[in-house]
Amino acid sequence: MELLLRAKCFQYLAFPSSMRFLHKDYRTVTPQNFSNYESMKQEFKLEIPEYFNFAKDVLDLWTDMEKAGKRPSNPAFWWINGNGEEVKWSFDELGSLSRKFANILTEACSLQKGDRVIVILPKIPEWWLANVACLRTGTVLIPGTTQLTQKDILYRLESSKAKCIITNDVLAPAIDAIAPKCENLHSKLIVSQHSREGWGNLKEMMKHVSDNHTCVRTKHNEMMAIYFTSGTTGLPKMIGHTHSSFGLGLTVNGRFWLDLTPSDVMWNTSDTGWAKSAWSSIFSPWIQGACVFAHYLPRFETTSILQTLSKFPITVFCSAPTAYRMLVQNDMTSYNFKSLKHCVSAGEPINPEVTEQWRNRTGLDIYEGYGQTETVLICGNFKGMKIKPGSMGKSSPAFDVKDNPSKTASTLRGNFYITGDRGYMDEDGYFWFVARSDDIILSSGYRIGPFEVESALMEHPSVEESAVVSSPDPIRGEVVKAFIVLNPDYKSYDQEQLKMEIQEHVKNITAPYKYPRKVEFIDELPKTVSGKIKRSELRKKEWKTI
Repeated sequence: MELLLRAKCFQYLAFPSSMRFLHKDYRTVTPQNFSNYESMKQEFKLEIPEYFNFAKDVLDLWTDMEKAGKRPSNPAFWWINGNGEEVKWSFDELGSLSRKFANILTEACSLQKGDRVIVILPKIPEWWLANVACLRTGTVLIPGTTQLTQKDILYRLESSKAKCIITNDVLAPAIDAIAPKCENLHSKLIVSQHSREGWGNLKEMMKHVSDNHTCVRTKHNEMMAIYFTSGTTGLPKMIGHTHSSFGLGLTVNGRFWLDLTPSDVMWNTSDTGWAKSAWSSIFSPWIQGACVFAHYLPRFETTSILQTLSKFPITVFCSAPTAYRMLVQNDMTSYNFKSLKHCVSAGEPINPEVTEQWRNRTGLDIYEGYGQTETVLICGNFKGMKIKPGSMGKSSPAFDVKDNPSKTASTLRGNFYITGDRGYMDEDGYFWFVARSDDIILSSGYRIGPFEVESALMEHPSVEESAVVSSPDPIRGEVVKAFIVLNPDYKSYDQEQLKMEIQEHVKNITAPYKYPRKVEFIDELPKTVSGKIKRSELRKKEWKTI
């Protein structure tokens, strides 16, 4: 069935006039316990004032708490890279630097409230400053991954009518090539050690600008950020979020799913171009007064990830299922994750086998969550709840969808938000992901979700990773095809014999009609920059549409 989850609209929640309840009596220091799930759901209320700005009403209040000695001594922001560099900011320092950045946007770039700013930066400190500076000025942030091509950037500049773009040396030449086509673009800022003609050098400008800046007054329902997200058809769509939809709505994530307090150090590995970075690298931890930890790795390296988790006092870790699948392939016996207490994952379902392997190696469960760019957390496994491996958990308080009217109309039915995903709810209220609507395989009248086949495949020792898609068949219409990345130890085996062995294995694990009638061994699976498997690309290859 289609997964329909009620999205409570902001106007139906309580509307007192202050945000200070988040900090009252140091409440957020106490870890949450959601063993009584129904009680938690019924008692949760979010106070939404008419005017709200995350920088002023949350970050600056944490600065006050910090100065008053009412917050632990851990930093607000902690950044490292592979070259031994390290940056630590208190909330006070974050405030001062972001106010400088805000003055650059309003003075040097002449930006006004509501103007749009595209930010394409890797995981460097300036990315966080850009986010907070846009909040302070009321400008609308549009993040982009550094994997974008010149064509991608042009599309985003033209679609959004952005007046300013912020990037680094790598992408500056591509932007210079397309800038003449963008009539709205009038300011370009570069994060670089060198000057570039036609660009403002952010590092140099930050040395000379004042930090005396007054945060603009923003209503809770005014636009804060825009995300470009891919759909099943056409070019990426723009998804808008207001100051409250993330600035307050992500209380759900920080308090309930991530279980954060001001004593925690939170590390999320998401790419800066995705909404998940806003979720878990900005709003969720800072709502709770926790420390945001960041490690700038040009590419994902399992050894570096494990070493970092062992060396630094990271208490909460968030990464994609693909990352966990890669991590458990390592010998982890030499690592001691003495500070780590909570692990979460989102983006796609995580195989129960991987969850079990992670638990055996670390002693910790992986708390899976589910949401979309348009929403906050829709379903989640919350601390204290019984985890059913492979389940997305139970529904959480969810909020209004902010998007262009035509797309919203297609995803809202009455008071329900249509996710476009398929799943089911069991007798205990746990949700289980089946597939994206277009990932469902229809074979001889049977509806087959790829995830359950992939989970069965993962139990075979030869399978390191797999992706299951539909493949054309003259008799059955479609059949299940598995693309498999073999563990290195099995690459010398007889391929045909191994295929038959894997097929028989799946028949014994799940319903026989679900077994992959076609199997292809490949060196690697196509993935998005955020680590999600591109099943659509494999499916198109099978159906010869690319």
